[in-house]
Amino acid sequence: APRAAAPMSAPEPPRPPPAEPPEPDPGGRYEAVVPHWFYCKVTDSRERWVPFSAQDSERLEEAHGAGKDREDVVVPTSGGRYDVHLKRRQRVAVYWEEEASEVRRCTWFYKGDKDNKYIPYSESFSEELEEAYMIAVTLDEWKKKLESPNREVIILHNPKLMVHYHPVASSDDWVSTPTEQGRPRTVKRGVENIAVEIPNGEPLQIDHLVFVVHGIGPACDIRFRSIVQCVNDFRNVSLSMLQAHFRKAQEQQQVGRVEFLPVNWHSSLHSTGVDVDLERITLPSINRLRHFINDTILDVFFYNSSTYCQTIVDTVASEMNRLHQLFMQRNPLFKGGVSIAGHSLGSLILFDLLTNQKADPEEDERSAQGSRTTSSNGGIEEVQEILRKLELSEYCDAFEKEKMDRQALFLCTENNLKEMGIPLGPRMKILHYISSKADTQVCPRNASTEPVSGTNPNLPLSQVSANYPQLNYKPTIFFAFGSPIGMFLTVRGVKRIDPNYSLPTCKGFFNIFHPFDPVAYRIEPMIVPDLEFEPMLLPHHKGRKRMHLELKEGLTRMSVDLKNNLLGSLRVAWQSFTRAPVPALEAASTDAEAEAETGTEKQPDTKPEEPPAAVKEEAALINVGRLNGGNRIDYVLQEKPIESFNEYLFALQGHLCYWESEDTVLLVLKEIYQTQGITLDQPLQGSQ
Repeated sequence: APRAAAPMSAPEPPRPPPAEPPEPDPGGRYEAVVPHWFYCKVTDSRERWVPFSAQDSERLEEAHGAGKDREDVVVPTSGGRYDVHLKRRQRVAVYWEEEASEVRRCTWFYKGDKDNKYIPYSESFSEELEEAYMIAVTLDEWKKKLESPNREVIILHNPKLMVHYHPVASSDDWVSTPTEQGRPRTVKRGVENIAVEIPNGEPLQIDHLVFVVHGIGPACDIRFRSIVQCVNDFRNVSLSMLQAHFRKAQEQQQVGRVEFLPVNWHSSLHSTGVDVDLERITLPSINRLRHFINDTILDVFFYNSSTYCQTIVDTVASEMNRLHQLFMQRNPLFKGGVSIAGHSLGSLILFDLLTNQKADPEEDERSAQGSRTTSSNGGIEEVQEILRKLELSEYCDAFEKEKMDRQALFLCTENNLKEMGIPLGPRMKILHYISSKADTQVCPRNASTEPVSGTNPNLPLSQVSANYPQLNYKPTIFFAFGSPIGMFLTVRGVKRIDPNYSLPTCKGFFNIFHPFDPVAYRIEPMIVPDLEFEPMLLPHHKGRKRMHLELKEGLTRMSVDLKNNLLGSLRVAWQSFTRAPVPALEAASTDAEAEAETGTEKQPDTKPEEPPAAVKEEAALINVGRLNGGNRIDYVLQEKPIESFNEYLFALQGHLCYWESEDTVLLVLKEIYQTQGITLDQPLQGSQ
């Protein structure tokens, strides 16, 4: 006993005098501990105990109290994405495959060895500890010693000091008692006494559902995390953005949250046996690099193969339909819309699926009527514009008389033009224009129901040969992150997207990219090839441009001003040397010419002087066709200050940055809620 006292006194702080009360007074003032529910997360064979949100824990405790005798009570947690089976003490993913996690009703904790995180005791041993604590408090008798099943010793010195001693295995008979062995660890009662962050619960109301499709490979970000983990990040950022930018709507209970669900197609593709076939032909050298290429970059080639393209589009469509059906079963009161988002190759897969959806016959009729009215009004005006370009304005009346719109013009033959009384010279000009444009024109018709082929003229956009399945719903908006759609369309031979073309069942399309993303390409120049203009700059989520971009703009503006002032001074000095004495009138005209010259020379340099917001407003007015309902399509993120030092260094990170990008998430939320008539608390600078 004297030897045992030494190690016990070491970890203790100086003993308080008996007059200073322990937390509970003697005489039976015992209060039961409040339990909190945790689940065990295993990462790289390391266990970590994570608390449920306060709401989830309360629901689990309530079900535990009410359903002890039942077969198995199932409680939905984490916004309905995980079910907890109370009897089995397991947390199971609802929408995707994931190993079940152990669940524990926690009351007592001890500090772990490695990371100083608190670990909960088993429920049965926690009950023993609680019972011993209750007796100690009631009788005011401390120094209680308990031994756990695996010879771990816990000593309750007083309400504020409870210690756990880890046993050290030894074969010596004369070894000292377990209390002397191992370093003592702190023991805590109740979750409120341990340093752990209880996560905020999610609003129960779901306003909108978004399916997110990943790109190449099983890993989706720079930390090699799965699509599930990346979408979890995206969802968490969306919850914080809702609190920051939709507070008024939240207070008025107009806004709940947006649910994001991951769609995984990589595992289905690589379970076809193709990996075994590739293994046979893969060279043994640079093993890791070759396996990385087989597992990631080859996905692009698989998608361009008709056999594996079919597997991929079938998997994506069936998985999105399955998830939608399951979501509706679990949320029968859900009345919101559904949108889809794709990263990298995932965006191309979704784009191809969307271009091959069949619109309802009623919608077809409406769009046909729309196109008829367009062709009778705007279409004829377009033909007149073409004739003006060709310097054949005198024939406008002849074309208008024949009700000739753009589409009809492109179907004209030489005989048709001859019958209209157009002379040979103008006829040749018109036919040459038609033939030069016909090669680059993308037909604005909706997708064909026939099997797709790259040369099928009825298709809006050329694709790999596959039968594209139909989705069970019409997406509200399609978001593409770091998307190579533009590049793939160009490689497939598409040079221009008709401004009148829109996706058959989806009216919104946003192409969002980081400026240094090496995989991302623009879409708008394919619709408006004759006009050079910048993509829309995504406003920073805090409401202004990043400081380094403002600084860069300021320096550019200053250098332009200096250059213009210097050139102006030099020009005036030179003219004063070289100008001969002339009458006043001639001098005035020369000054006017000089002013005109300086004006024309200054013109290219004045662009940076315009306020950025004004530039963006003008840019927003550019007509980029119907692909996004007449709104802008290309949106570029602002690079971070550190990224602007070296574009090449941050290229890969640029392609994988979208999951935690507040600016991207805020644009997604803004556009989704705009469809419901809900706007941000305060419009961001530069946002439209």
